[in-house]
Amino acid sequence: MAVKPDWLRVKAPQWERVGNVKSLLRDLELNTVCEEASCPNIGECFNAGTATFLIMGPACTRACPYCDIDFEKKPKALDPAEPVRLAEAVRRMGLNHVVITAVNRDDLPDGGASQFVRCIEEIRQVSAKTTIEVLIPDLCGNWDALADILLARPEVLNHNTETVPRLYRRVRPQANYEQSVELLRRCRELAPWVYTKSGIMVGLGETDEEVRQVMADLRAADCDILTIGQYLQPGAKHLNVQTFIPPEQFDQWRVAGEAMGFLQVVSSPLTRSSYHAEQVQTLMKQYPRTVPA
Repeated sequence: MAVKPDWLRVKAPQWERVGNVKSLLRDLELNTVCEEASCPNIGECFNAGTATFLIMGPACTRACPYCDIDFEKKPKALDPAEPVRLAEAVRRMGLNHVVITAVNRDDLPDGGASQFVRCIEEIRQVSAKTTIEVLIPDLCGNWDALADILLARPEVLNHNTETVPRLYRRVRPQANYEQSVELLRRCRELAPWVYTKSGIMVGLGETDEEVRQVMADLRAADCDILTIGQYLQPGAKHLNVQTFIPPEQFDQWRVAGEAMGFLQVVSSPLTRSSYHAEQVQTLMKQYPRTVPA
């Protein structure tokens, strides 16, 4: 088994501020992917007063062996009050940028798209200047559901490819690589103004050539933003880390991605899909796009 290197150590957070965020989340009965997926950056993000909200959960309908989100419980019916509580959290936290993600809800005809739409609408009502990023599942290829989310006009639409095609059967057995890339391509077709984003994990046995091919596939789909981070095993029942990738390799992927034409590449061992996601606001000023009235 690979031994975790020094560059993956994180600073201890100021627990008072972390506790304040956790208290607010409990008060409003909200979930975060930070907690449910055992993110290593939870201390830093909670300490900074930010969080990535997990809607329609925390029970997932898929059993991806890399993920720490629960898949053994039966998902509950959608909570019609959840979007209102989420908007209230955004208001209380004074968020300039918010990330909303979700468990896979393959039990729902639209994969939960309607709940994303309602969350966006409620946030617009109470915090009109907050930019909104949605990190969505593949919706089982329901492109009408995707169109509904885009009609709500989030600034950023993120969908992670997670790994290279060769490893999908082991890492994402209920997903399809081509479908994920097609989702991003359709985003550009349906909403050319939206900033599209995707992310991959490394350290699961992929090769450098395979990573670069995924990057090329994402650029062919006109994806704007790419995140690359080290996979970390959440628990004993999850996939083992095959390799801890050195920081220098992440730098090489960042340089290669920028040369391919990505507007932004965030690549480091501790990078996660929504880590420092608020930096997209700077990108939006550099590369402005006109949203239809």
